[in-house]
Amino acid sequence: MGLWLLILIPLLAAPVAWMGQQWSRHAPRWIALSALSVDVLLALFLSNQGHSVQASDHGAWLVETQTDWIPHWGITLHLGLDGLSLILILLTAFIGVIAIIASWTEIRSRVGLFHCNVLLALGGVIGVFLAIDLFLFFFFWELMLIPMYLLIVIWGHAQRRHASFKFFLFTQAGSLVLLVAIIALALLHQQATGRLSFDYADLMGLTLSSEMARWLMLAFLFGFLVKLPALPFHTWLPDTYTEAPTGATIILAGILAKTGAYGLLRFTVPMFPEVISAVAPFVMGLGALSILYGAVLACAQSDIKRLVAYSSISHMGFILLGAFAGTELALQGAVMQMVAHGLSTGGLFLLAGALEERYQTRDMGQMGGLWSVTPRLAPMALFFACASLGLPGLANFIGEFLVLFGSYAAQPIMIILASLGMVLAAIYSLGMMQRTFFGRQQDPRSVPDLSNVAFGTVLFIAVLQIWLGLYPRVVLSTAQPVMEQLVQAAVASAHPTQSRAKSLLSSHIITSQGNIP
Repeated sequence: MGLWLLILIPLLAAPVAWMGQQWSRHAPRWIALSALSVDVLLALFLSNQGHSVQASDHGAWLVETQTDWIPHWGITLHLGLDGLSLILILLTAFIGVIAIIASWTEIRSRVGLFHCNVLLALGGVIGVFLAIDLFLFFFFWELMLIPMYLLIVIWGHAQRRHASFKFFLFTQAGSLVLLVAIIALALLHQQATGRLSFDYADLMGLTLSSEMARWLMLAFLFGFLVKLPALPFHTWLPDTYTEAPTGATIILAGILAKTGAYGLLRFTVPMFPEVISAVAPFVMGLGALSILYGAVLACAQSDIKRLVAYSSISHMGFILLGAFAGTELALQGAVMQMVAHGLSTGGLFLLAGALEERYQTRDMGQMGGLWSVTPRLAPMALFFACASLGLPGLANFIGEFLVLFGSYAAQPIMIILASLGMVLAAIYSLGMMQRTFFGRQQDPRSVPDLSNVAFGTVLFIAVLQIWLGLYPRVVLSTAQPVMEQLVQAAVASAHPTQSRAKSLLSSHIITSQGNIP
């Protein structure tokens, strides 16, 4: 029941937040913050309880619950919490809090409905991270899209209708292909066993022909790459991130993009190991191209939100590289990059929204000279610019370094090219600082600094960035059991006779590279 509460708390709080506008203008905000805070505490409690019973009751899952839903079709209400899910659920709740704070003064109309949609979207995302029945997974996958569409089309900027339509069209195309693949897997399981099932464990044990596995893997890959996004499925992202309100942009970049990465790690890589090894160089090539493409276009932007949007494409390319490198070290780096990118992008979009709210423009050419007049906003922007470019000592550096180091043996040339993305990141990040905060002040008006609440929020994100940059073990040790099982399952399925030798070799390589602090 505890796992269902993680999903139901934001979903049930959503209509309460909508009605809360009748009581007070700020009531919906406090209701949403309270619901997310309770979810954080519940997730931590369940994970601690799960550790005490993991060995005897739940195997790989810290906590697991299963109930029949539609037995005739083999569909169950099957939820499971492991280290990867726990990390992403905590990130979801935290990014949700940032989004609500960023919207505190920006959203002034239909405040209750706005926070209702925020909570519905977050509830759907948490369901995605917990569902281990693929039909239930797809249900939550679709549930989170509708409120996100409404957040963009109702509270977005001038081109919001175009952006929301593009977002919906791309994501639904990916979802349709994903649904066909899920149904095909269930039917293949019925053909092999005489029993229809959408359960993750049942489908993981399914033996597929090489041709069928290839087509199903490509369908899963397409569905998740659209959401990540990676080249060439990225074209919805810049318009959507730019036209969405600040809070929705933070959720899109900090959380929804991670659902695509989660799908790759949870389903695509472990379910089709035989064909993954064949397509891995191609997919890693897409990752390297995404890194360079996003970074180059970020350098050319004058719109500050669009710059951060293209930089997001670049940073998500590192996750794609790590997911298909085939080593535990690279997989750990991908997970770390998911967390670090969520924090740094959340901070950058919050600050970009604050600048837009003060100047009524996103054009950096109309800013400038703000360093001396915004003693809170300017240093925090510099900090997150340094985080984005991968400054050592911050969380982004750990994620990118682990991905590059762990992937080098698999594709050295691609990794060398991808590392150029870190050089370009320095160019667009410091260029953003130069145009926005230094030089001559373009607008002679006095610009108000960050409020106490906004400053406290970005300061807390900065502390988390430093903490994870200096002590990443808290994330890496939580995700390690999941990553170990993923590597071992992939090796065992692809090379049954060599699985033990390769597993030992992989462990030796990781150990020889040194313990991660």
